[in-house]
Amino acid sequence: MTKHNHRFGLVGKNISYSFSRGYFKDKFEKLGLSGHSYENFDLQAANEFQSLLKNNMDLKGLNVTIPYKQNVIPYLKELTPQAKEIGAVNTIQFSKNGLIGHNTDAYGFENSIKPFLQPQHTKALILGTGGASKAVAFVLDQLQIERKYVSRKRDVGKLSYDDLDIEVIKKYTVIINCTPLGTFPDVEAKPNIPYKGITQNHLLFDLIYNPSETAFLKEGKKRGAQICNGLRMLELQADRAWEIWQETF
Repeated sequence: MTKHNHRFGLVGKNISYSFSRGYFKDKFEKLGLSGHSYENFDLQAANEFQSLLKNNMDLKGLNVTIPYKQNVIPYLKELTPQAKEIGAVNTIQFSKNGLIGHNTDAYGFENSIKPFLQPQHTKALILGTGGASKAVAFVLDQLQIERKYVSRKRDVGKLSYDDLDIEVIKKYTVIINCTPLGTFPDVEAKPNIPYKGITQNHLLFDLIYNPSETAFLKEGKKRGAQICNGLRMLELQADRAWEIWQETF
């Protein structure tokens, strides 16, 4: 393990609540890397990313969160094949040849949802269409789980919330919340779906980790569904990002 001091950080908007800074601070302490640091880079617009790079030439790695997982792509030298297929980046590697965009959300999501999957989990609804939802869709395709996006407006291959009724909910036994609804402090908010259709055959997965049990997950639990929040996914994607960054030290 290198003993050089390195700087890392998270790019996003309004990210003072972020999981990553505390997680990496603890990780560095456990690894005896007291000189390593991890900080938040709170950008109000995507075009601030370029000056961030210019003013922080000593950075060795970045994570990217809402709402910039797609916006950072034009600033990168290349994408891994997986990140290219997903169309979103949440980890940036600083290589000798330039910035490389990775997607470790897919790794985190796949390895956190797999232990919960049962034979009846053959169809999934993805609530929301942002950057994280693209990694979720990629993984569901890999796992051969039929999936549909749900967004506010109906579109080709997408359902709108108005399309959802109890029968649709019964048919789609995996429901994944990729929206910010229910995040602290607005903990009473939840996606507007017909929760009465949820049964013990369902699995509800929420990418939110704070609170640990969102209003969305509580509705599932109340009806006997399996539930999982996004904490394990976050931990796994962060650990994978750390492995990637170390490749270029």
